[in-house]
Amino acid sequence: MSASEQYSRNKLMDFIEYRPLDIEICDVTLRDGEQTPGVVFTKEQKLAIASELDSMGVEVIEAGFPVVSANEKEIVKEIAIQGFNSRICCLSRAVKGDVDAALECDVDIVSIFIAMSDLHLKYKYHRSFEEMLGCAKETIEYATDHGLKVRFAAEDASRTPIDRLKKAFKETENEYKVQYVSLADTIGILNPTTTHYLVSEIYKTINTSICIHCHNDLGMATANTLAAAEAGAKQLHTTVNAIGERAGNASLEEVMVALRVQYGIDRYDTTKLTALSRMVSEYSGITPAVNKAVVGQNAFTHESGIHVAAILEEPRTYELFLPEMVGGRRNLVVGKHTGTKALRGIINSIGLCLEREELCALIEKVKVCTEEKHKSISQEQLERLISQVKQEQLERLISQVKQEQKVTEKREEKFSI
Repeated sequence: MSASEQYSRNKLMDFIEYRPLDIEICDVTLRDGEQTPGVVFTKEQKLAIASELDSMGVEVIEAGFPVVSANEKEIVKEIAIQGFNSRICCLSRAVKGDVDAALECDVDIVSIFIAMSDLHLKYKYHRSFEEMLGCAKETIEYATDHGLKVRFAAEDASRTPIDRLKKAFKETENEYKVQYVSLADTIGILNPTTTHYLVSEIYKTINTSICIHCHNDLGMATANTLAAAEAGAKQLHTTVNAIGERAGNASLEEVMVALRVQYGIDRYDTTKLTALSRMVSEYSGITPAVNKAVVGQNAFTHESGIHVAAILEEPRTYELFLPEMVGGRRNLVVGKHTGTKALRGIINSIGLCLEREELCALIEKVKVCTEEKHKSISQEQLERLISQVKQEQLERLISQVKQEQKVTEKREEKFSI
């Protein structure tokens, strides 16, 4: 099957004017994802996740925050020396000691961040914008002098005056030639329209590549990330299963599939998404919602008779993309909404066959069973119901044969008299 047959392209994009996307993905599962309350990855787990991200074609992996602990620094260093195609990044405050830790880890990029919003300046730093920008500049200069590529990140950028952001980014671009500037929607306040506006304003001001880091407090992290890409953002930040602080971050699986379906960007190996999701779910102890896009248990599960009947002929009738595209599996469920045609297809798919009379009897049993238990039935339950139907049918046939035999015997007795 060709790639184009695996999904339906959003042809309405042909009528929309937007800047051609020039993007890369920076996955922050190992750093921001681990900031999910209660989540701590082991060294082996982080290496396994990083290896999968690298094999999928993710361009940048944020491996951690080395200054947090000696163990964290050791893990970041171990990831950095693996020889991945992905570039390795780590986090740093505007503190030279944090940069020293990054240098010891031999990472490719250090992400030096400060907040510049009034709230953070007043209540977190208790310092002025000029003081904090000065700290950032000193740290950036120290990092660049030691050969590190720098991403200058504005925490809480979405609540920072735009002119302040422009000033900070323009000055660090001119003075230190930073490789990236980053906009963090730290509390998830943005929507796609305001995201596009914010990124567009920064894009018009500087020549440096822009990064977007969205949180999901209003459920718009993925949409905001794509809006940022349309406005000119280069580096898109994601986490596997959208894990992260509070409501999490933009979802790697959603962003990666959307890039293909909406914009035709198909350089990532999306077939590994489901396996990676299961891996991170196991390691983090957090199971994605059953209706989670792309990797949720119900992402390719169908019960409605009308839907199932159509899917059996052409899956794209009710699936945006085929499960195989993300390493998933279709699940056709039998429930109260299942029709005769759909049920026959499901039965045939598990290698069984029923006559029409048996099928009608099975439909009635399915509806009674699902309405009594208020849920769909499993394949095991279905096979048990099929056995009951066949047994009942056999008993009816035996009863019918016996009845016919009695009638025949009575006729023979009558003639013999």
